[in-house]
Amino acid sequence: MVSEADLAEFETGVVHPFYGTFALGRDAEWACRQFVLNMKDDDEEGIGVFLNITHKSPALLGESVNIEAEIIRLQGNAIDCRFEVKVGDRLVAEGTQGQKILKKDKLKQLVSTLKP
Repeated sequence: MVSEADLAEFETGVVHPFYGTFALGRDAEWACRQFVLNMKDDDEEGIGVFLNITHKSPALLGESVNIEAEIIRLQGNAIDCRFEVKVGDRLVAEGTQGQKILKKDKLKQLVSTLKP
């Protein structure tokens, strides 16, 4: 359900009473991450590599939103998904999201090379 925390809001206040792109992206990432959670080993973690969203219509404050995701490509450690966001039968947004599954040790090494 679209809550006040999901509205498009910046330092200047609420922009409009619709499901904001930032919140929609967060929720689409979570829907697609479910595949990674089922596929990764205990010594692995998923990281997002891209997110594309195309809005088709608004979702209003208080409306129930459903996100359906499916895998469209599995190649090596890469998982690409397609998703649709709907309120009832109305398409709110669609897009794609990509993730890679990496060993946790590799992620730690990457973090250590980036720290100042």
